[in-house]
Amino acid sequence: MTAALAILAGLLIGSFLNVCVFRLPRELSVVRPRSFCPACEKMIAWYDNIPVVSYIVLRARCRHCGERIPLRYPVVELATAAAFGVCVAALGVTLAGLKYAIFSAILITLIASDSEERILPDEFTLGGIAIGLGFSAFVPLDPGFAYLLLPFSAGMRWRSVGESVLGTAAALLLWLVGWAYQKLRDREGLGLGDVKMIAMIGAFLGLKLTLLTLIAASLAGSIGGLIYIFAARKDMSTYELPFGSFLGMAALGVAMFGKVVTVWYSRLGR
Repeated sequence: MTAALAILAGLLIGSFLNVCVFRLPRELSVVRPRSFCPACEKMIAWYDNIPVVSYIVLRARCRHCGERIPLRYPVVELATAAAFGVCVAALGVTLAGLKYAIFSAILITLIASDSEERILPDEFTLGGIAIGLGFSAFVPLDPGFAYLLLPFSAGMRWRSVGESVLGTAAALLLWLVGWAYQKLRDREGLGLGDVKMIAMIGAFLGLKLTLLTLIAASLAGSIGGLIYIFAARKDMSTYELPFGSFLGMAALGVAMFGKVVTVWYSRLGR
């Protein structure tokens, strides 16, 4: 029952996240006005705004002007619903379950926004840093590198916070690498939005898992990016790879399979 309610909540929140993906890059309010069609600008009735169901009933087209509704809408809603359901099923109605559900929602939004608009909104990156650091005091992280810097007497809570801070600080090192690359090649290697997103991931996962995320994202971006460039016949010298999307997918995989699904599997095995 709790997992079913979490899935329902995920569908509703996913619908709101779609609003954020469309409006934040355009500097529009996410509260007012009510949902409208970007093509004809007519207000969308509540019965045409039901997550996933309305997309199917309307056959992916606006009721008023017939403009196609992007596939991103049901994908974000279903992905958020699935993430919420898995988090609650694995971790229960706990702070840990809430933490990873929120983290998933942030990542799904950033993946969609970066792939569609090439923008990573500060509301989710900088806001996510604050949320991740706050959760680290109450949902313990594995203090891998914090052990080296903090004394044993510091206690588990402070070592967890320390690991979160280290994960956030890792973004600074990557920013320096990107800055050096830009100076040497006169070409941006890592956008500031990507750096802030890495800091957000570090706040939630800590330094150890953030490094794993970076390795996975780099491999996926290199292989997936090359495949797409050749398949779509893009110019390799000018095409901007949405690295934030690969970062988000890698972080989702690390969070889900490194923590959430692992806990779920261990419970099922008992």
